Amino acid sequence: AMKINQNTVLQGKRVTLVPYTSAHVPRYHEWMKSEELQRLTASEPLSLEQEYEMQRSWREDTDKCTFIVLDTERWSGQACADEDCMVGDVNLFLTDFEDPTLGEIEIMIAEPSYRGRGFGKEATLMMMSYGVTNLGITKFEAKIGQENEASICMFKKLHFKEVAVNSIFQEVTLRLDVSDQEKHWLLEQTNHVKEKSYTELKLPAVVLET
Repeated sequence: AMKINQNTVLQGKRVTLVPYTSAHVPRYHEWMKSEELQRLTASEPLSLEQEYEMQRSWREDTDKCTFIVLDTERWSGQACADEDCMVGDVNLFLTDFEDPTLGEIEIMIAEPSYRGRGFGKEATLMMMSYGVTNLGITKFEAKIGQENEASICMFKKLHFKEVAVNSIFQEVTLRLDVSDQEKHWLLEQTNHVKEKSYTELKLPAVVLET
């Protein structure tokens, strides 16, 4: 989950973002058996063992930042285990070696009952704010399947503009340049977010990870 965020928890109103650990893998693996999610994320199903491998490699990766999206209310209210509160994930990829200020953002709300309720929007805003504040990102891109209208619509609400359509991959590229005005707006949208230490919140479980 990129070394920088491996102990970061971002707690918002609806969603809490936590680093992707091995404890999250089984639930994540269950999600990715869904053909719909494979299509929407353009990914191949992996075996559970491959998914653990992937989680380990992402943890070490320096050009990907991944958070698991939890339901804040369930997670903080019932003190339930992360995997019982997981609703999706959000990723930031540094895809351009020439330009470390460009981040490609990806959001997945995997649990159908959580879609269309503002969870994806808050998680995306929180990740963007984190990217701008902690990773020096000044430009965001999102690549989304043409048929995924809900996601395209959400990014447009977050001020992204459509800049390209790839008819071969049937995907749309949306982009946002973070001007001072956009940065101000972004920080305002996320000024309720609290940053915490994962280790302190999860002491017994996380000590095994180190």
